[in-house]
Amino acid sequence: MSREAGVKFFRFNAGLAAILIAVALAFRYQSSTVLERLDRLGGLETIALIALVVSEAAIVLYWATVGRALARVRPAIVTVAVVAGLMALVLQAFVISAGDTVPFRLLTIASFLSSSALLGGTCTAMILGHWYLVIPSLEVRHLQSIVRLHIASMVVRIAVVGAAVFAGLLLWEAGPAAGIGSFRRYITSLDGIFFWQRVLFGLAGPAVLSYLTWETAKIRSTQSATGILYVDFFTVVVGEALAKYLLLATRVPL
Repeated sequence: MSREAGVKFFRFNAGLAAILIAVALAFRYQSSTVLERLDRLGGLETIALIALVVSEAAIVLYWATVGRALARVRPAIVTVAVVAGLMALVLQAFVISAGDTVPFRLLTIASFLSSSALLGGTCTAMILGHWYLVIPSLEVRHLQSIVRLHIASMVVRIAVVGAAVFAGLLLWEAGPAAGIGSFRRYITSLDGIFFWQRVLFGLAGPAVLSYLTWETAKIRSTQSATGILYVDFFTVVVGEALAKYLLLATRVPL
């Protein structure tokens, strides 16, 4: 993103990221202290949580200093935040997929990474669209560029989910304790309504809306693009929440 958006744009995005991670950590730890919680966890999950805390600290430091101080080391701060965040995602995927076969473990990692890319890209595109109300002179090419990134992340996400569905239909047989039988039986049963909602709200809806956003950005209608991106972001959030539910219910990384 160009500096033309202004310091407040970057500060707003960093602050939003810090708040969302803080809320996630609050739910994760609940009423237990950090040390008590870490004592009960396995090695990989402990490292994943520590990496997430490191990423949060780096993001907060970036938010506090952007446009004010530490200009020379700010790229290093961002690098630490990104690397630690990626480490937390990959390790958490390993923890969630413990006991699964290698293909499903790799698909779980790809699912987590593509999910975060889609959520982050959609949210940032929505905020940038709104920013044209703050800075009307901002060039429309910036919105077009980030919408292209959003569409690319959507294509990758659809490919990962498609691969997971294909693997689930071919390879996955849930144990008796899961109570769902095969993945094929699950998605064709009444319980499979969550799968089809995930496909509708989290993939088909955003795919159509991202295309509409691109068309409105091409004609420089930034306000219309922003309105579509609001709906787009909502559908992506719903879809990814359903994806995580289905991962826990079926062990297939959708």
